[in-house]
Amino acid sequence: MSSGTLVFAVLVIGVTAMGFLAARWGNANLGSLEEWALGGRRFGTLVSWFLLGGDLYTAYTFIAVPALVYGAGAIGFFAVPYATIAYPIAFVVLSRFWSIAHRRGYVTAADFVRDRFGDRTLEVAVAITGALAALPYIALQLDGMQAVFARIGGAFASSGGYVALGVAFVLLAAYTHTSGLRAPALIAFVKDTLIYVTVIAAITIIPAKLGGWAHIFAVSQSTLAARPKPSSIFLGPQQYFAYATWAFGSSLSLFIYPHSITSVLAAKSRGVIRRNAALLPIYSLLLGFLALLGFCAVAAGIVTTNTSSVVPTLIDRFFPSWFAGVAQAAIVIGALVPAAIMAIGSANLFASNVLAGFTQTRGSGKALTAKRLTLAFCAIALVLVLVVPVKYAIYFQLLGGAWMLQIFPAFVFGMYTRWFHPKALLLGWACGMIAATAMAYSTGFTPNIALHLGGTTLVGFLALYALALNVIVAAIGTWLLRGLRVDAGTDMTTEADYA
Repeated sequence: MSSGTLVFAVLVIGVTAMGFLAARWGNANLGSLEEWALGGRRFGTLVSWFLLGGDLYTAYTFIAVPALVYGAGAIGFFAVPYATIAYPIAFVVLSRFWSIAHRRGYVTAADFVRDRFGDRTLEVAVAITGALAALPYIALQLDGMQAVFARIGGAFASSGGYVALGVAFVLLAAYTHTSGLRAPALIAFVKDTLIYVTVIAAITIIPAKLGGWAHIFAVSQSTLAARPKPSSIFLGPQQYFAYATWAFGSSLSLFIYPHSITSVLAAKSRGVIRRNAALLPIYSLLLGFLALLGFCAVAAGIVTTNTSSVVPTLIDRFFPSWFAGVAQAAIVIGALVPAAIMAIGSANLFASNVLAGFTQTRGSGKALTAKRLTLAFCAIALVLVLVVPVKYAIYFQLLGGAWMLQIFPAFVFGMYTRWFHPKALLLGWACGMIAATAMAYSTGFTPNIALHLGGTTLVGFLALYALALNVIVAAIGTWLLRGLRVDAGTDMTTEADYA
């Protein structure tokens, strides 16, 4: 066993043990859904910082963004403004939602939609959408882990890394089932430390060994331009709209994912949310540096059809074996933390907002149901990785974002206005979901589609087109239903809940 493999194994086994030991953190009753799924709503600024960072900066950051830059050039940098734009939205919207949820004891976004609009069907639609959208995101984490396992070699690379991925899935599911949100919250401290160390080392050492940034950019430009599908280190005029819509559409969806809501509701105060929204943009600097590794891989002459292997290959080439083990562990742990939170958030939605309407389970029974559902969501995501071929892993996340955006009118608009009719919101949601899925299928699950308006063609993020259709249908439907005096349900929230 090489020194790198040994370091990797020790770190991964260590954080797995931490995941199980987290069950003893605070001596909480993990039979309670609030304790298991939300950490008792007691996390302060520091823990929330690492939890939200661990939640949002994932294998997506380490694997998918550099892979897209490597394969498609400058368009891959959309992730940097997207992450930056998302934080002001979180500052305003999620601090408001935290206050509502704290007063009324909500565990999910669908809890709020149910009480705000008094419509059971709309509640279920929001819950199913959140759970469905999380699956591609969990799959992206598993895809990142598989790329690392395949690169490490030895027993880890058996069957292309899928055997090790199966073992990692079992361990992830086991400690998530046992410890709930406390597991990823505790592991996130180690995860973020490893990521910062790895990124600082990579951005310092790799460019120096490649002859400096000027050389890297020059080689990347010539190499990308010479490919069968040419691209560039600069955005072309035809890419401006796509770049802007990717960034803006993704920023609107980021903080309404179930895993983001779960992390937010675990905070002990509204002030914790606002402080973290102000501080977390520091991670965007990290994201920009990681994206540049895609150009480093191009300049290093790395050639692969599996773009997810770009960063692991780059690390192996330029670092000694022991440090490569540290970096590879950072990627795997960086996937385990968010995957656990995503599984918990999805399980919360199904247990609280879908199954709760058909069963009488409460208290510990609901918590047990949620625990079991985490196993199911991890398993479905694993199957998704095995059977769905996607050229760039980042498309997993963008597809989930397209679905997630369709609850924006009911959830986000609903926090500011009760004008929309719940049946119209439901109809808008259905049209948006169908349109997003159909457009994704028609493009081979790539996120862009051409919209023809008169003599103008706009190539942009299909999620925003689907959201526009959603809002238009909801607005027209509301006008018609209110004109026909169709019952608009009962708003169970009060003005004081929004203070």
